[in-house]
Amino acid sequence: MAAPRSCALWSYCGRRWSRLMRCCELPGLRSSWPGGPLGARQLSQEKQATETHFGFETVSEEEKGGKVYHVFESVAKKYDVMNDMMSLGIHRIWKDLLLWKMRPFPGTQLLDVAGGTGDIAFRFLNYVRAQHKGKQKRQLRAQQNLSWEEIAKKYQNEEDPLGGSQVVVCDINKEMLKIGKQKAHARGYKAGLAWVLGDAEELPFDDDKFDVYTIAFGIRNVTHIDQALQEAHRVLKPGGRFLCLEFSQVNNPLISRLYDLYSFQVIPVLGEVIAGDWKSYQYLVESIRQFPPQEEFKEMIEDAGFEKVTYESLTSGIVAIHSGFKL
Repeated sequence: MAAPRSCALWSYCGRRWSRLMRCCELPGLRSSWPGGPLGARQLSQEKQATETHFGFETVSEEEKGGKVYHVFESVAKKYDVMNDMMSLGIHRIWKDLLLWKMRPFPGTQLLDVAGGTGDIAFRFLNYVRAQHKGKQKRQLRAQQNLSWEEIAKKYQNEEDPLGGSQVVVCDINKEMLKIGKQKAHARGYKAGLAWVLGDAEELPFDDDKFDVYTIAFGIRNVTHIDQALQEAHRVLKPGGRFLCLEFSQVNNPLISRLYDLYSFQVIPVLGEVIAGDWKSYQYLVESIRQFPPQEEFKEMIEDAGFEKVTYESLTSGIVAIHSGFKL
């Protein structure tokens, strides 16, 4: 008979405990303590919120920043050579198309983020210099009565061959900026060019400062892409334009298979042979596969406040150029 009494006692105690919990109205005590269902769910969400990907590896958000920095610190000296080798030189065409899409005019203020080695900046300076020179020639042709001496003087007195244009290259990696500065010095780029050490997620610039913001093959390495997009929106002037050139989702099944084979079997080998760094190029390949496809990234840009967002896939979707405006 002891056993039934014991069961009854435990049942009674259980009912009393349940009634007490309801009367005291302490739902948090039941649901959010670490062992409860809500508490476990909260802990899981907090854990997920602090985790991200580094290629195919799951790491903490803090850890990713350091790992990405090390990758580009390691590859900086061979970065341009490897770009040519990996893309068979096609990256040059993609970057030219980005400038063609931008169509900057004399006086344009450009911010190029993650642009350490200067590829976009140098193209921009060449473009606006050619535009300004063409404008100057048209003005001189319109003044038919000028003598040869007067025309020569006008060219000699030209103080700003860029027509007021300027590009600021912002990169978080000191080594990448160092390579960019060396290239600029070797090629004679001085006027209209500035180099700034800064984080895409927390840009060291005032609001409404730039006409155009570009980021080429850099945004997929950012820990919080949404935050980087919001910063891009913040520093652009009203009417300013956002342009992103990035690897994307291949839209041809056959090319996709060949591209995967080349990416995973060839690129890391090239990285080891040319740059002595297999792991960094393995990460770069994996990071491409983790980046959202064209339409999803378009929605992220819109969520950051940009309007008239469009994209153009290039080379069967291997890369895409996304464009948006701050209106």
